[in-house]
Amino acid sequence: MGVSEGDVAAFVAARGRLFGIAYRILGSAGEAEDVVQDTWLRWQRADRGAVEDPTAFLATTATRLAINVAQSARVRRERYVGPWLPEPVETAADPALGAERAEAVDLALLVLLERLSPTERAAYVLREAFDYPYRQIAEVLGVGEANARQLVSRSRKHVREGRRARVEPGEHRRLVEAFVSAATTGDLAELERLLAVDVVAWADGGGAVHAAKRPVLGRDRVARFVAWVAAKRWLDAERRFVEANGRTALLVLRDGEPKFLVSLETTVDGIAQVLLVLNPDKLHHVTHVASQERALSGPRWDRTTGVRREEGFQR
Repeated sequence: MGVSEGDVAAFVAARGRLFGIAYRILGSAGEAEDVVQDTWLRWQRADRGAVEDPTAFLATTATRLAINVAQSARVRRERYVGPWLPEPVETAADPALGAERAEAVDLALLVLLERLSPTERAAYVLREAFDYPYRQIAEVLGVGEANARQLVSRSRKHVREGRRARVEPGEHRRLVEAFVSAATTGDLAELERLLAVDVVAWADGGGAVHAAKRPVLGRDRVARFVAWVAAKRWLDAERRFVEANGRTALLVLRDGEPKFLVSLETTVDGIAQVLLVLNPDKLHHVTHVASQERALSGPRWDRTTGVRREEGFQR
């Protein structure tokens, strides 16, 4: 059965949500794109005339596919060289993430979600990022409503235990700028003042670039580590502030190409985590612009498949 214009339109309308769900479950934009592509193929093969709610059908399909990918990805990430961090995405003007609650895309939160089971992660994302009712979460996950409530409750408890009170966006930006300034000048005393007592720094190189293979713990050691990274990796490089995963972050570039991203978890106790994403394979979805003016090119759709082929910022 051929795909009608209405079928394509239904998929296009849901695509942002599908990507948003898959990305939050997987922490990988590349894997999320694959899930969206597979969802489109399932939609083509489905008996679409019998589908009462295309958006619900597509979201259910994408969620279940993402859970399957997450289950297999866990094995791969156990073999990953050094710490594994989620793949950051530039969110300043990107509607593809399509969340009603932006906090559920925060990089530090995605790190926490990675410690949950894939099903718990999906339950949390559907409830906290997209405000799904428990009945619908149960239908998506193929469990009873009481079980769905338990999954959300367990995941919320884990997140609460692993998260501190966050600062507002304006204060977050101020702390990021102060952190970058102190690191650039090698001011260890100022760096220590900005850091929480039990701060942790993670460096994700994936074996592709040299990076610390274990977390760096404590205010003094993290301050010295950050100052060393700044001196070695960014003093002679181009530096830009970008909005990555809904929060201000530092992007370091050479010859116009992103080399690594520094994301901070900023709390009322100071900077609690320093996340350095150095693996070049994880920087494809972080884009910089030369000025405050941003223009998002529209998604280009393959006329046959209806799947987006290219999307990005234009200077």
